[in-house]
Amino acid sequence: MPRPWTPSPTLKASFVLHGVTAVGVAAAPALWPWGLGALAANHALLTVAGLLPRSHLLGPNLTRLPPDARQRRLVALTIDDGPDPEVTPQVLDLLDAASAKVSFFCIGHRARTHPALCREIVARGHRVENHGDAHSNAFSLFGPARLRADIAQAQATLADITGQAPRFFRATAGLRNPFLDPVLASLDLSLAAWTRRGFDTRCADAAVVLERLTRNLGSGDILLAHDGHAARVADGTPVILAVLPRLLDTFHTAGFLPVTLAEACPEENGCRRMA
Repeated sequence: MPRPWTPSPTLKASFVLHGVTAVGVAAAPALWPWGLGALAANHALLTVAGLLPRSHLLGPNLTRLPPDARQRRLVALTIDDGPDPEVTPQVLDLLDAASAKVSFFCIGHRARTHPALCREIVARGHRVENHGDAHSNAFSLFGPARLRADIAQAQATLADITGQAPRFFRATAGLRNPFLDPVLASLDLSLAAWTRRGFDTRCADAAVVLERLTRNLGSGDILLAHDGHAARVADGTPVILAVLPRLLDTFHTAGFLPVTLAEACPEENGCRRMA
């Protein structure tokens, strides 16, 4: 069922500005340069907000686990861009060895190509979440109809394959626009970003990726890694496979428990309120 959409304070202010500008220019046409300047500045702000993956200006955005999860020393490792038939099975084996549970943000068209692998993710106790259907680099330029079609198609695919409807959505590269939040509300999805990322699609140095993920690591952190589109270390190994054992050891040594976003944010806790 869709949930009610409440515009963010930034969007409410934008609506008011557009209305006031229209009325003001109609009453005093000579003011149109000022009105045009105000609207241009407003649109520039909205554009910049969409380019900041951890921004809350365009709506709720989960960037850290809620307080009760932090008190329990939980962290959430999220793995994007799969499923990948070469990398994902090895990731699952490493997670099993460490008794770690994570959230896989899967791409719809890749899930349709590898449905058994998506089911295996869930069978091993992890969660599959929504990373869009096309994973288009132009995602942040989509209008509301195309946004909804892309996300809804992935939602239907992932729910049908795994038997579990995703609760969270992550945009391609985290980039978005003001149309996304009402679309997510209509699909009963929550936007999830991250606290820290390793840039492991571009950086092939496992030590650097690990340092980015673990520097000042704290309870409640949400970490971003990739099984799909992963960079390769010198011997051709996907960087996540070189990083993951050491990252899981770091969690264990620090006393952090890696869990899925759904486990850290049970629906009754209202992660949307914490976002």
